[in-house]
Amino acid sequence: MKQPMLARTLFLLLLPATSAFADEGMWLLNQFPKDRVQKKYGFKVDDQFLKKVQSGSLRLNNGGSGSFVSPTGLIFTNHHVASDCIAQLSTSQHDFMKDGFYAAQLSEERACPDLEINVLLEITDVTAKVTSAASPQAPTAETNRARKGAMTAIEKECSDRTGNRCDVVTLYSGGMYHLYRYKKYTDVRLVFAPETAVAAFGGDPDNFTYPRYCLDISFLRAYEKGQPAATPNFLSWSKAGVKDGELTFVSGHPGSTGRLATVAELEFARDVSYPYILNLLEQVIDALKKFSAESEENKRVAQDNLFSQQNSFKAYTGFLAGLREPELMSRKSDEQKTLQAKVTATPEGKEKYGRTWAEVASAYQEYKEFYRPFYLLERLPARGSEMFPIARMVLRYGEEKAKPNDKRLREYVGPALPSLEQSMYSEAPLHPAMEMVAIEVYLNSLITEFGAGHPMVREILAGKTPAQAAREIVSGSKLADVAERRRLADNPAAAASSTDGMLRLARLIDPEARRLRQRYEDRIEAVILGSASKLAQARFAAYGTDDYPDATFTLRLTYGPVKGYRNARNEDMPYITNFAGLYKRATGKEPFALPDRWLKAKSSLKLNTPFDFVTTTDTHGGNSGSPTINTKGEVIGILFDGNIEGLPNRFVYRDTRERSIHVASQGIVEALKTVFHAQRILAELNVITPERKVR
Repeated sequence: MKQPMLARTLFLLLLPATSAFADEGMWLLNQFPKDRVQKKYGFKVDDQFLKKVQSGSLRLNNGGSGSFVSPTGLIFTNHHVASDCIAQLSTSQHDFMKDGFYAAQLSEERACPDLEINVLLEITDVTAKVTSAASPQAPTAETNRARKGAMTAIEKECSDRTGNRCDVVTLYSGGMYHLYRYKKYTDVRLVFAPETAVAAFGGDPDNFTYPRYCLDISFLRAYEKGQPAATPNFLSWSKAGVKDGELTFVSGHPGSTGRLATVAELEFARDVSYPYILNLLEQVIDALKKFSAESEENKRVAQDNLFSQQNSFKAYTGFLAGLREPELMSRKSDEQKTLQAKVTATPEGKEKYGRTWAEVASAYQEYKEFYRPFYLLERLPARGSEMFPIARMVLRYGEEKAKPNDKRLREYVGPALPSLEQSMYSEAPLHPAMEMVAIEVYLNSLITEFGAGHPMVREILAGKTPAQAAREIVSGSKLADVAERRRLADNPAAAASSTDGMLRLARLIDPEARRLRQRYEDRIEAVILGSASKLAQARFAAYGTDDYPDATFTLRLTYGPVKGYRNARNEDMPYITNFAGLYKRATGKEPFALPDRWLKAKSSLKLNTPFDFVTTTDTHGGNSGSPTINTKGEVIGILFDGNIEGLPNRFVYRDTRERSIHVASQGIVEALKTVFHAQRILAELNVITPERKVR
């Protein structure tokens, strides 16, 4: 990881008085609540502060966040955000996931195969241009297509005029549309990464828990024309570090939230989509675990993939647990009823908005009929496979490019093609043995959903077992060769007749996938967006626009203090952990085994150095890698996780036990200095004296 939170007035109606002081909000930078922060904390967030945050904050195309921390393009993000690059650069001879990586000299920095970095330059309100694209009397499906066409045209004009990346973003469920213009970096290189054993110390058992002891960091660098990029508007490193109780800010790109969701949408997630996704994840995870146990090389190859699936499984488990809380669902129901009563209190309001919630509920009722096949064939087919997404892009690329921009699938419109091509032609290695595992799981899922006798399934299997068919599909594919991808993508006729195993699989499911997508866009998406837009206007009319929209993988700024908490077992959780706690928790057995260099460095480390800490900042998936800054705009840490109690904050904001988890800047400096001897990075961060700088 894509809509607004109910206005503050509504929450005051529903929640205890103490909630009025909660530090809630994933705020747009052009709508940040300056007065609210100043009134509570005595700190004035001015335009200069916001501009600094905007210029120093980054979005990574793999779904994470980061920041510039030097004038020469040094990027600070999480290890698990950069792990795609780290794993892609690793080999059986040089396993950087296991052993870590440090470029002691600039010439040793290694290019990431397909990483793109975006820096927000400008936001423009284009609501009128988008919403006027269709007649108010037009059918919902036609309106949906017209608005998408308008969004594509706006993006193309912006991209052609500026040379930048331009995205039209839907905010407040269609209540507003903003054009985001980004500077794009596609030459990104790895500078430093610790060992996974310490970056993800505790592995899956400790994921979404606290206390934590993770050095979940990495450093990358942006390049332009073969040289380190000039980035004068960077976030400087704090020499003091994090302190208990201080006000912090987190700037990043949360992917999606459901705080504006109607009760019908939440019930759909609770009863239909989340249980199904969890079932699919469980199958992929089990298969990858078995594959990993077969050899050390299998373990290396599958490590990043397995962690990603396990992370998703735990997150969805937390989301589902929240939706199964009677208190949470009752709260959401009360919010909806309050808004309904307010906006339908007049005959005009009843006429305009009265049927809206029923329309949404009806759309979700229909969605239940085909959600599972739609998910399997179009939304996320072949989960765990890295080759299948390439095959689909190759198959659709030529066909979609031949169409006018406004007739294409949105991911293939002109402004989106450079990023898509970078991904499609990535030189990142593919692993056939792991691909066979993922495809076998996928084929079994198709059999479960459609039945072995379904014509599509029958043609895919061609009389073979799923294991046999998966082996033939992967071994019969040449898509690991980038030149072959280019040849087929540029020749739609060749792609349509190719006998390539993976391309054939993509081709066999494509007609039904496209049919279901069309049904979704015309019958579900069009109704939901149209109704959601009405609901947004109803909220604006009832409560004003002084609140934040749901997350959309766009830049947001959140705030809150460094603050411990008392957990469900009535135990006090400290605001911070230290290196002493790391060594105490280490058992010598995975996932609590420390690398050798950490064992050797123990006597030299300052064990009371702050390591990880917690805040009440309102964050969500996509915020990983976000810089944590103080009121001076200095980096005091980096966000890498949240606790399990905070996962239901996808739908509401609570801060009694819910916390965001960060790596402390003090611990990062101590590790770089004492364990890794990474003097070049310390010098670039300006945290060591000039005479010790290594060039």
